Amino acid sequence: MPQGKPSTVPADGLTTRQRRHRPLLIVHTGQMKGKSTAAFGLALRAWTAGLPVGVFQFVKSAKWRVGEENAFRALGEVHERTGQGAPVAWHKMGEGWSWIQRGGDADHAADALEGWRQIQRDLAAERYGLYVLDEFTYPMKWGWVDVDEVVATLADRPGFQHVVITGRDADPRLVAAADLVAELTKVKHPMDAGQKGQKGIEW
Repeated sequence: MPQGKPSTVPADGLTTRQRRHRPLLIVHTGQMKGKSTAAFGLALRAWTAGLPVGVFQFVKSAKWRVGEENAFRALGEVHERTGQGAPVAWHKMGEGWSWIQRGGDADHAADALEGWRQIQRDLAAERYGLYVLDEFTYPMKWGWVDVDEVVATLADRPGFQHVVITGRDADPRLVAAADLVAELTKVKHPMDAGQKGQKGIEW
């Protein structure tokens, strides 16, 4: 296992083991693709380590079955049959609380807020070991979910629960509260040469 050495050791009274096993708040932001992909890579590691995984997709339509969803639903079934890995729950906007559905009189802000309320309930119940809050920066940016409330809830979450949040334009308050922040910057992209997204790469 890689044995990276920290550049500084805070005087927080924790042992090396205690500090190493602190649950993390992780943010993947930036203008380039790959933010969700990296988060689902973390989810694979969590599943292998036996941590229950909860995925909450805040923008993608319920009709859009991304490749990761199929894979993680299959991993959940593997766990149910064999006990290997961990349980997986996939909550997709459009299946009960989405602003993506076409037509109707949906209150998008209220639906997004209800999604956040469910996450709060799950955090309080310590339901998952890793939460993937995919595209969750957008409801915060649009004012549908209060950033200060999110930061406070995540700071006070009980037990051992990692959280990874993806999306562009992460609020500075969220960035300041996070333990790990990665910003994906574009160097080159196939769309620059007129190539559209393709199955197996973008979904």
